[in-house]
Amino acid sequence: QVQLVESGGDLVQPGGSLRLSCAASGFTFSNYAMSWYRQAPGKERELVARISSAGGSTNYADSMKGRFTISRDNAKNTVYLQMNSLKPEDTAVYYCNARSGLAAYWGQGTQVTVSS
Repeated sequence: QVQLVESGGDLVQPGGSLRLSCAASGFTFSNYAMSWYRQAPGKERELVARISSAGGSTNYADSMKGRFTISRDNAKNTVYLQMNSLKPEDTAVYYCNARSGLAAYWGQGTQVTVSS
């Protein structure tokens, strides 16, 4: 059974940091590119960052460049999102996504709230 389980979401003050984790199981993690998406209330889901299957290539949405870092540990079947200098507009549910060819899986999401 395929599972992607996100964790690490929390309430944080502006300027703070959080590290999200996504633990994968039920598929060959190292064969899949992994991404983080987010969806704020009333808005469409948007790509935050993507990392290639081996971890050698990363891409970020423009508004996250320099503040967020995606990484993965294929030995632990886990992908991470380090988020620094958080802003209120980063408030959203953050989702983990795995993709390989036509196969794609989603996690259930973790809430990140940035507020003073």
